Amino acid sequence: MARPTSREAQFSSTLPASVRGVDRRSLLRGAIGAGALFGGASLLGACGSDPAPVASGGASAKAGPVSFGINEAKGSGPGYERLIGMADAYTKNTGAAVTTNAVDHNTFQESINTYLQGTPDDVFTWFAGYRMAQFAENGLISDISDVWPIDGLSDAFKKSSTAPDGKQYFVPVQYYPWAVFYRKSVFEKNGWTAPATRADFDALLKDMQGKNITPFAFAAKDAWAPMGTFDVLNMRLNGYDFHMELCQGKQKWDSPEVRNVFATWKTLLPYQQENSLGRTWQEAATSMANGECGMYLLGTFVVDGVPPEAAADLDFFTFPALDDTIGNDALDAPIDGFCVSGSSENQEPAKAFAKWLGSAEAADAANNNASAPFIAANSGASTEKYGELQKKSAELVQNAKSIAQFLDRDTNADLANTVITASLQEFIKNPDNIDSITTSIQQQAASILG
Repeated sequence: MARPTSREAQFSSTLPASVRGVDRRSLLRGAIGAGALFGGASLLGACGSDPAPVASGGASAKAGPVSFGINEAKGSGPGYERLIGMADAYTKNTGAAVTTNAVDHNTFQESINTYLQGTPDDVFTWFAGYRMAQFAENGLISDISDVWPIDGLSDAFKKSSTAPDGKQYFVPVQYYPWAVFYRKSVFEKNGWTAPATRADFDALLKDMQGKNITPFAFAAKDAWAPMGTFDVLNMRLNGYDFHMELCQGKQKWDSPEVRNVFATWKTLLPYQQENSLGRTWQEAATSMANGECGMYLLGTFVVDGVPPEAAADLDFFTFPALDDTIGNDALDAPIDGFCVSGSSENQEPAKAFAKWLGSAEAADAANNNASAPFIAANSGASTEKYGELQKKSAELVQNAKSIAQFLDRDTNADLANTVITASLQEFIKNPDNIDSITTSIQQQAASILG
């Protein structure tokens, strides 16, 4: 969620079959309505007198003017550039006008329920998994099974787009693994290498601190960001299956296993940036880019938060094993894409646009328009602009044994957004209160999950 030169001819960015359980995943930060923050964008008149039908597998739908809600503010960087590139290319190719409604990422997530229950855009950016399924069950998004299959999107991606009723409600566009990012030049200057073991990792943290470099950039103002740390620690200490069972309410938040996760995190807090509750993820990325911090645990979208020269200098490693019996072959790798609003009165043009957004042509338009390309879900997309970071990211996902979507995509939205976010921030402020924090989470989880 979700990004980083040229690439060998046969590189494929298809999400592999090893991506497990994507249909169980939940979605992102947004159960808190904040009024009509989006306001449905008005539709433009058609630019062409006879818009072309959109093909590429599945049923054909007639292109027409559509409104497009995007979770990137105007001028915010590569993420915005990619989405605008897609919209412009669609208009150029079909003659159908696309009205974009650009909103900053956090506001979009936090207002999504109000947005969908109001006057939403015809097509909007969203995420695969649990929250998609919740919206489908509540009739807030449209069944778009008739646009599937989509050429270049694998069965694994179709699975991630499918709700429990067996129908598809989503079109994937990209995926991005979470890992520990760092600047190669900073590591080389200091004689550091990516840690292979927990002992190596501990030694690296201490050496960085001894050289007056904060080991980890860290931000918690964006309430979702600390979840990445919890996810990786839980998967490293308790395993992927336990993590998913915890998200589903089959394990308890006040269990010894979860309290051990927080206890381990407590030992890492001195190595993370202080005052994180007032820092955005972009500001934390800047701290790594300027050498103030040595590393940053984040998704590959970190490249969107650093200058181009720093992005070209980035590398990453998988968070090391903390228990040798569990290893480090589980990771977060969220899938982003698009949904059609259930209340749109423009269903056929909206489906045509959504289908095209999943195409290789759309992915190429996005990457050709942006200063930093993403890792396309469509296997037919060009990899010409991919850099070493993207190649390595795709290989990381291909080699992973287990893939999680992200905590706020893997569990109930109310639990994630009203309970866990606040609890993680409370832990960061008061790390000695592990017992009371985990007890509170479990009590609320039992109520919400039933």
